[in-house]
Amino acid sequence: MNQLTNTGANTTALPLTGRILMAAIFIMSGIGKIAAPAATIGYISAMGLPFPELALAGAIGIEVIGGLLLVLGLYTRPVALALAAFSILTGLLFHSAIADQNQMIHLMKNLAMAGGLLQVAAFGAGSLSLDARRAPATLRAA
Repeated sequence: MNQLTNTGANTTALPLTGRILMAAIFIMSGIGKIAAPAATIGYISAMGLPFPELALAGAIGIEVIGGLLLVLGLYTRPVALALAAFSILTGLLFHSAIADQNQMIHLMKNLAMAGGLLQVAAFGAGSLSLDARRAPATLRAA
């Protein structure tokens, strides 16, 4: 039986592919908020949160900037932790009506994304990342 090992493509292409796939939802969501800010402000207000305009700006910032940093593999571990926390927080704040199956699915999606991001935070960006290029030569050789 052919098993996946931690060599070759598994340590190069897979982490990059995973980062791109994880980042896509954040970048697209942030772009959606930029394109239709009134809808997001209305949703934030409907949830009873204060300062909806500030919350919108913060969400756009973390989603777009965090997503792009994740794709690039730059400051990957702290970015992944921030995106994981954002995913959990937004899941609990905006998708807590779990009696509604759609809201339950969204909550579980957010929690699953947080789980994947915690894996990225634990194991790093991989060799195809700006973090790997920035590391001292002694760390890259290890």
